[in-house]
Amino acid sequence: MGLAVIGMFGMFLFMTYYLQVILDYSPVKTGMAFLPLTVAIIIGSTQISARLMQHVPPRTLMVPGAVLAAAGMSFFTRLTVHSDYTTELLPGLILMGLGMGLIFMPVFATATAGVAPQDSGVTSATVNTAQQVGGSIGTALLNTIATTSSTAYIVAHLHNPAEKALVTSKGIVHGYTVAIWWAVAVMLLAGLVAGLMVTARAPKHGPTAPSPTPAQESASKSAT
Repeated sequence: MGLAVIGMFGMFLFMTYYLQVILDYSPVKTGMAFLPLTVAIIIGSTQISARLMQHVPPRTLMVPGAVLAAAGMSFFTRLTVHSDYTTELLPGLILMGLGMGLIFMPVFATATAGVAPQDSGVTSATVNTAQQVGGSIGTALLNTIATTSSTAYIVAHLHNPAEKALVTSKGIVHGYTVAIWWAVAVMLLAGLVAGLMVTARAPKHGPTAPSPTPAQESASKSAT
């Protein structure tokens, strides 16, 4: 969960910056632009993971989910100062949402499976803590990478003061794309960790024993 959220929060941070600073979206329009991601997460969690997790091991959902989320984020590594939302951003948001939906449900279900009722709150809080810590690390680390890359790009390409605004915009987007590449790598690492370390198996569903009939109950009592 921690590794997956590092990548996810990094994407949220830079896509918010990109939409508002580069494409000049308003805060409300930016929020609306993220709605497809939210819908995709809901679909991935409730319609795909919830239906399959009773029949397959959790890692068979987590690993494809991480790969799918990484594939969605890779769309954002090709951003330019003039990228189109519908053709260049929306597909990545949908893929990432579906991938994160495949991760979230199995993570929480596996972490809390078999836990005593009195410990369920602590267990759930631990998973949430890992999520928040991952988000904090991702925000700080990836923002540092983006800022450093942007500065290096601007210094290397700013030769004409008249082009300062354009070069600065390109440098900012370059920093975003470099940081997102790192987020893609972290997301793939999350998939690798899930594949190697999450060893829980699918729940077993044995046949339910039929309820005894009144005659059988009477015969059993007589034998006793």
